[in-house]
Amino acid sequence: MENTKEINRYLDNAREILRTKAGKEGNEYRDIKYVQMASGTAYNAALMIADAYLEKKEGNKYKKPRNIEEYRDRLRKYNKTLLSYLNEVYDTLHLAGYYHGTPSVRTIREGLDATEKMLNML
Repeated sequence: MENTKEINRYLDNAREILRTKAGKEGNEYRDIKYVQMASGTAYNAALMIADAYLEKKEGNKYKKPRNIEEYRDRLRKYNKTLLSYLNEVYDTLHLAGYYHGTPSVRTIREGLDATEKMLNML
């Protein structure tokens, strides 16, 4: 699936940014700018996964959601497990990682793991 290749590219880019630029020291990252960049990239991958899932379920009726609430409402109809992972990704990668710039390695890892679980559901 072409979408899967692009999604994997996003996730690989996020991991590469964390590995080479974020400066992991113990349980924290030193350079928040790169944590935010990697978190945003991985969050976009999660949205791409949700888009691919919804497009498969809705077919010709599919229209890209405009915000997280639309993603939640529509995923709730089809797959609550995928919705749960999206909520986790939203909290860990979008809010904590990208928006607030958390230095927590554990938080970012949890978000990346949830994104991988979403990908495995496609």
